[in-house]
Amino acid sequence: MDNCHTRRRFVTDDDDIISDFPEDLINPILERLPVKEAVRTSVLSKRWRYRWTTMKKLDFYFGFSGQFLKIGAYQHNGYTRVISQIMIHHQGPILQFHLHIPKEILLDSFQEVDLWMLILSRNNLRELNIINQNRIVNSNQIYQIPSSVFSCLELRVLILVNCIFKPPLEFKGFPNLEEIYLLYVKFGGNSGGTVINLPQLKKLSLQSCGNVNNFNIKAENLQYLCVTGCPDANAMVLQLLHSEHLNAVYICLSSSVKEFIQVKRFSFTIDGYFLKILAAEKFPNSLPHVVQCLQELEFTSFSSGDLNQLQGALCMLRNSPNLKVLRVTHMLMGQKTDLQLTSNYLESPDCLDQTLLKLQTVEMTSLEGSRPELLFVKLLLDHSPHLESMIIQPKSTIDAEKRHNIAKDVLMFPRASPKAKVVFLDPEP
Repeated sequence: MDNCHTRRRFVTDDDDIISDFPEDLINPILERLPVKEAVRTSVLSKRWRYRWTTMKKLDFYFGFSGQFLKIGAYQHNGYTRVISQIMIHHQGPILQFHLHIPKEILLDSFQEVDLWMLILSRNNLRELNIINQNRIVNSNQIYQIPSSVFSCLELRVLILVNCIFKPPLEFKGFPNLEEIYLLYVKFGGNSGGTVINLPQLKKLSLQSCGNVNNFNIKAENLQYLCVTGCPDANAMVLQLLHSEHLNAVYICLSSSVKEFIQVKRFSFTIDGYFLKILAAEKFPNSLPHVVQCLQELEFTSFSSGDLNQLQGALCMLRNSPNLKVLRVTHMLMGQKTDLQLTSNYLESPDCLDQTLLKLQTVEMTSLEGSRPELLFVKLLLDHSPHLESMIIQPKSTIDAEKRHNIAKDVLMFPRASPKAKVVFLDPEP
């Protein structure tokens, strides 16, 4: 009897401990649990029975959808029914909402998702993350963000994959949005030409997005800009470069990348395609304020044999007074018909009418030894009085004799900096 009495008392004490958990600990515990496990805590005690309905973060991400994959419950009355029940019974604010729509779910429509978005719009949403993988199975299964989302004025972070972004005509902007990450997003037409005001936006990343010319935004406090695989984004990019707070930019409009690019602070990476656009815009002697804090600059997929690209590159150099590091990666030979034209331009006395006072390091890869390439190297050596190192890596396809000739030509060029060292690396593999 003593043992039984002790055992019963032990269970009662445990039950009291669970019931008496401090208020400020219960929600953090629930939010660290998978959603399904958080719901199951309702059996712990009467006090916990409905606590899951007040969770401020709902995570229906890969871990949640993976559980349904294991049991084959991706049918309409499985995955979507469970989420709908949780959303309908939820009470209080939902600050974070993460949703993964797996490729195994083929929805005739997104009515259920629209209902969830409507519920979120009434609950002070701060972070919205939607990854729609239906695209893998059916390219037509693209989720159009409903108008209810555009009423979430407390939104801070927006992450969308494979969605349609088409705000209502009366939409003016998100006053508190700080970060936007969009992948495979199509922007719907805005017949009214309304500018979307994003006064607090600091980070913007667009990858493989379509109709970007319809994304007319104003973001004066933008600090980080990444645009890849969006060939119609040039007008938007040129506008955003006027932000005087920008310190990290990655622009590759002619091709896409698989993952988000993490760019170093105070860096600016642009491809040859955008350099052509830059030259076409014919900026006179000054570019946006971003160049004032620019310390690292990279030209990728750059052809010194293309006059437009070359003029765009020199425009950037001319207007980067604090530039310390210049990288030129994946250099291209360019069309042979351009080589003489660009060579003549590089040899003209007013080609670069400014000294690169802060430039310390230059790195150039994939050199093929064309005349415009060598003249570009000569120009940098001649205009950089504080240069410390010039690192050159020839292309792997050129033979040993050609590499020797490149090195011989470069070593004969005059240098404005008495301490500049020229380093030749083995060809890239």
